[in-house]
Amino acid sequence: MFGLNLLLKVNVGLFIGLGVLVVFIALVIGFVPLRVWFRALVSGAHVSMVRLLGMKLRKQDYKSIVSQFIISKKAGLNISIGQLETHSMAGGRIDKVVAALVAAYSAKLDLSIDEARAIDLAGRDVLEAVTTSVSPRVIITPEISAIAKDGIELHVKARITVKSKMDRQIGGADENTIIARVGEGIVAAVGSAERNSDILANPSLISEKVYSKGLDRNTAFEILSVDIADIDVGRNVGAQLSIEDAEAKKRISQAKAEEKRMQAVALEQEMKAKTQEMKALVLAAESEIPKAMAQAFRNGQIGVLDYYKMQNLNADTKMRNAFADKDKKDGEEGDR
Repeated sequence: MFGLNLLLKVNVGLFIGLGVLVVFIALVIGFVPLRVWFRALVSGAHVSMVRLLGMKLRKQDYKSIVSQFIISKKAGLNISIGQLETHSMAGGRIDKVVAALVAAYSAKLDLSIDEARAIDLAGRDVLEAVTTSVSPRVIITPEISAIAKDGIELHVKARITVKSKMDRQIGGADENTIIARVGEGIVAAVGSAERNSDILANPSLISEKVYSKGLDRNTAFEILSVDIADIDVGRNVGAQLSIEDAEAKKRISQAKAEEKRMQAVALEQEMKAKTQEMKALVLAAESEIPKAMAQAFRNGQIGVLDYYKMQNLNADTKMRNAFADKDKKDGEEGDR
C-alpha cells in the first residue's frame, strides 16, 4: 500500500513537471520570435532570445533591426545589435545608417558608426552624403536675374558640381546656402561688367569670379566647379529707367505749371473781387453826387452855368470812351 502511494505521488509530480515544461515551451514559442532568431543564427549574426524578447516587449521593429544587423555582419562591419537598437529607439533610420556604412566601407571612406548615427539624427541623409562624397553631384540653380553696367538684364543659369565633406555634415549649411551664395556671386560678377556683351562673349568671367570667392565655407559640401549653363538677354533696364525718370520729370514740370496757373487764377479772382469792390464804392460815391449837388444848389455854392459845364464834361468823356472801345474792337477783329 505504501509503495502504491509513493508511485502515485511520483507520477503526479512528473505530470505537473511535464505540464510546466509544456507551458514554458508554449510561452517561448508564443512570445519569442524563433523564426527571426533562427534566421540570425544561420546567417552568422547571433542574437539572444532574451534580447529579441526584450525588443518585442518594447514594441520595437525587431525584424528590421535584425535584418540590418545581418547585412552589417555580411558586409564585414563591426556593429553590435545594441547600437542598432539604441539608434532605432532614438528615432534614427537604421537602414540608411547601415547602407551608408556599407558604402563607405566599400569606398574605403573613414566613417564610424557613431559619426553615421550622429549625421542621421541631425536630419541629414547619411547615405546620400556618402554617395555624393564618392560621386560628385550637380546642382542646377534657378534662373538668376542680373544687370550689367550698360543697363541690360541677363538671365543666368549655373551648374554647380559639389562633393560632400563628411566632417562638415553636422553643423554645415545645406545646398540651399550654396545656391544662394552662387546666385549672389553671379549678380556681383554681371553687375561689375561694363557691357553685357562681355559676359555673353566670355561666360567664364562669371564662373571664375564666383569660384574664386570660396562659397563653400561652413557648408556640408566642397564646390568642385561652377559652370554657366545658359544666358538669356532680358530687358533694357537702363533705358526703361531713363524713360521713367523723364516721365517723372515731365509730371513734376506739369505739376509746377499747374500750380502757377492756379496761383494766377487765384490772383485774377482776387483782382476781380477788388475791382468789384472798387466799383461798388464808386457807385456808392456816385449815388451821393446828386445829393451833394442839390445841397450845393441850396447853399448857393454852384450855379446853373457850373452845372451845365459839368454835364458837357461828362458827355465829352463818354464820347472819348466810346471811340476808344470802338478802336479796340476794330484792332481785335484785324488780328483775327
